[in-house]
Amino acid sequence: MPKTYHLDKTFTNLHELSKGEYEDCTFDTCNFSNSDLSGYRFINCTFENCDLSLSELRRTAFQNTKFNNSKLLGLHFENCDTFGLSFSFQNCQLNLVSFYKLIIKKTVFSGCQLQETDFSECDLMGSIFDDCDLAQTIFDSSNLEKVNFRTAYNYSIDPERNRLKKARFSRLGLAGLLDKYDIEIE
Repeated sequence: MPKTYHLDKTFTNLHELSKGEYEDCTFDTCNFSNSDLSGYRFINCTFENCDLSLSELRRTAFQNTKFNNSKLLGLHFENCDTFGLSFSFQNCQLNLVSFYKLIIKKTVFSGCQLQETDFSECDLMGSIFDDCDLAQTIFDSSNLEKVNFRTAYNYSIDPERNRLKKARFSRLGLAGLLDKYDIEIE
């Protein structure tokens, strides 16, 4: 299948996307769930109100890509092309997603639901979790230095298994750092 190149275009209500490179494009209300997006390149793109749930992302490139109000359930971002990998998420559903072993420093998650998401061995240095639900999310051997968790909630992070230097937490969220001790905080 020949690859196509698209520059500065808006795609609305699509259910299928031709394989290729998309630069400075906007995808609005598109449903790419269960799609094979392997080998696609998205550079400076924005996904608004889209569904990419359970899509295949082998060697998919996301460079400076924004996801807003989108559904991204069950994705394996660790299969993406890691060269220049950078994205941000606002008001997205990212349940059951895997970022295993990725270097995604300074990533912004704002108003997102990240339940049962896997950040094992991930480098999130300087990232922000603003008003995010992190219920049953896994942080194991992760670099969480300078990560801002002040408005995140429902997290459970083991300080002995993660790097937390200069990470920021609210007083109310400190219980999430003590979960493994099974103590009651009043």
